[in-house]
Amino acid sequence: MTKLAFDSGLEYSQISRIELGQINTSIAAVNSIALALKIKTKELFDF
Repeated sequence: MTKLAFDSGLEYSQISRIELGQINTSIAAVNSIALALKIKTKELFDF
């Protein structure tokens, strides 16, 4: 998560809270995470 936080420009604690489902996040943050993971944003919602 540390690398993802750095690569996405988000705080480590925010990444953690998103992963744990403790907070809702903006589409901009979701897009930043997808870019950091080098995947399409839509792929984060394919479950």
